[in-house]
Amino acid sequence: MNLPQPRAILTLLKPITWFPPMWAFACGSITGSEPIKQNLPIFFLGLLLTGPLVCASSQAVNDWYDRHVDAINEPNRPIPSGRIPGRWGLYIAIIWSLISLYAASYLGMIGFLATVLALVLAWLYSMPPIRFKNNGWIGNLACGVSYEGLAWITGATLLSGGSLPNKPSLLLAGLYSASAHGIMTLNDFKAIEGDRQMGVRSLPVQLGAKRAAQFSAAFMLIPQIFVLILLLYWGKESYAIVIGGLMLGQTFLLIDFLKRPIQKALFYSGFGVPLLVSGMMVAAFAVKGMEMGS
Repeated sequence: MNLPQPRAILTLLKPITWFPPMWAFACGSITGSEPIKQNLPIFFLGLLLTGPLVCASSQAVNDWYDRHVDAINEPNRPIPSGRIPGRWGLYIAIIWSLISLYAASYLGMIGFLATVLALVLAWLYSMPPIRFKNNGWIGNLACGVSYEGLAWITGATLLSGGSLPNKPSLLLAGLYSASAHGIMTLNDFKAIEGDRQMGVRSLPVQLGAKRAAQFSAAFMLIPQIFVLILLLYWGKESYAIVIGGLMLGQTFLLIDFLKRPIQKALFYSGFGVPLLVSGMMVAAFAVKGMEMGS
């Protein structure tokens, strides 16, 4: 029986993708009513769940059901290249999902249910016949909600003793989930040809590269404008100024991306998106300051 190579398994689980939900969980935790330093076991277990377990599971699920598309777009990926043979891609996805559920059982009912929801979204995103991924509008929304909003709200809830986060925290979670829709679109520009052949209706396939880039930019920037307005309304001018500066940097980079979206999508992911997620942390500290001052 052929077994997958250990390095191929790590590649399948895509550690580089673990950062966004872990970051969102950390931002949400900051907005909680209880100090992180007094809840370190919960905090670190939450980080483990959102990144190396749940997110990694979603990557394995996605690669298994995308193996035919990857054979066109990225034939060197672990499954189409044969480094993960047979049905081992599916087995790893199932095993990692079960490990995630086991780890989540140590976070109480709230953490467990949040993990169940995240895994359900991950499987429905990739698995036929539902396969949210087949429509870029729905698939990117599901990813944004799971990677950003759900992770943020879970962190805020767990670090609030199980209580519902305050309204500012919930508003920020929703707005940054919308921004994540645009971030997810960036990943689709490299796979246009394979997606088109396999019937995956990503936004670049549906709208064309230039229009998809415009929608991606709008999804990333407009929610941040609302964050800026909310921070000013809440009297958090210094935090708003920092986020405004980060948005200015994103705008300069977006100008180049909008001119050459296919060539510059990866570049913007590497240099523009970090500015966006840095603003998430700034906004989280602004909300924490409001909570502490109340």
